Amino acid sequence: MISIGIDAAKGKSTICIMKSYGEVLVPPRDVAHTATELQSLIFLLKSFGEPVRAVMESTGTYHYPILNALLDADVFVTVENPLVIKKYTTASLRKGKTDKLDAIKLAQYGIEKWLILRPYEHREAVYEELKLLGRQYTNYIEMRVAALNRMLDLLDQTAPQIDRLLQSHCTDKSKCKLCDFATTFWHFDIISKKSEKAFVVAYNTWAKKNGYRSSESKAKEIYALAKDGTPTLPSSMPSTKMLILEAARNLNTTNLTLATILSQMQLLASQLPEYSVVSAMKGVGERLSVLLIAEIGDVRRFHNGSALVAYAGVDAPPYQSGTFDGTKRHISKRGSPQLRKLCFEVMMALKLKPPKEDSAVYDFMLKKEAEGKAKMVAKVAAMNKFLRIYYARVLEVYSA
Repeated sequence: MISIGIDAAKGKSTICIMKSYGEVLVPPRDVAHTATELQSLIFLLKSFGEPVRAVMESTGTYHYPILNALLDADVFVTVENPLVIKKYTTASLRKGKTDKLDAIKLAQYGIEKWLILRPYEHREAVYEELKLLGRQYTNYIEMRVAALNRMLDLLDQTAPQIDRLLQSHCTDKSKCKLCDFATTFWHFDIISKKSEKAFVVAYNTWAKKNGYRSSESKAKEIYALAKDGTPTLPSSMPSTKMLILEAARNLNTTNLTLATILSQMQLLASQLPEYSVVSAMKGVGERLSVLLIAEIGDVRRFHNGSALVAYAGVDAPPYQSGTFDGTKRHISKRGSPQLRKLCFEVMMALKLKPPKEDSAVYDFMLKKEAEGKAKMVAKVAAMNKFLRIYYARVLEVYSA
């Protein structure tokens, strides 16, 4: 039996090929992620004439080129959790970490764990695409928060406290009322130079044009705020208008990108049999349903509900030794932070709009709060229950 340890990186991988009993057939060397070098590696592996198993750890996207090449050549590949490999590689007295050492350790891991290595399975293309879109959606959410903060910082200097009257409810429909308002009324001087009556007309005209509700009382509140406001950036400075308009354009562009990504995710998720089941769960809805499916993927890859809970990192591992049995345990947080965030959003949605029926998760959260648990502890416990229900309902769809 031959084990090949692969330490994947961007554009290349460091490999080490080892035989049973630790005999090194090919010392650590780099293999570029090019068609020529990958084909040469596969030819080398086939030339041994013995069973070959490749071991690598998940590295985001860096390991995909060599992984796909090996799978296409029918080579047994296992992709291990980086935490498992880290625990294995650090179980030595001497410290040290290089790509070559990592490749050797991965090859040794393959020899020692030969009988229990699990082959990598291609997930359905829809799940892979959803996961990619979901991660990009998360990145753009962070960009939207940063863009919104930049615009609010500028508005504090040109139209202080305007966000108090026109809260920026940026949605995935690419609409932001504060952003649209700032594009037209980017400085209080533009408002205060008008009469109150003229601004009310201008505001209602702007609202109708941009698809917002007209409101004379809201216009008068904004006018009074502008009259009493103290901007620190002068409207006469050419850079002021440019900065506000660019900040608003950046935020609008990010909102449009988010809406486009979410629309594509909904189109893909609607092809899956579990989409209607997940969307119908209380506290989920259309947006969270596709994000949950994208992050969890094919639920059949988990052997039970506890495995899904552990994947989210909301499990509390047991701690027992001798006669001591620990009871005050914290969640592991060794899982997907994105999934934990999504589950927390579900809990917040249940709190904001309590369900009238089918409220097992919500009732469980209230029960924990009634027992004296802190609200966050109760939410985490409800997240645990929610994931188990999710697992059971989706698995039932595939078992039918």
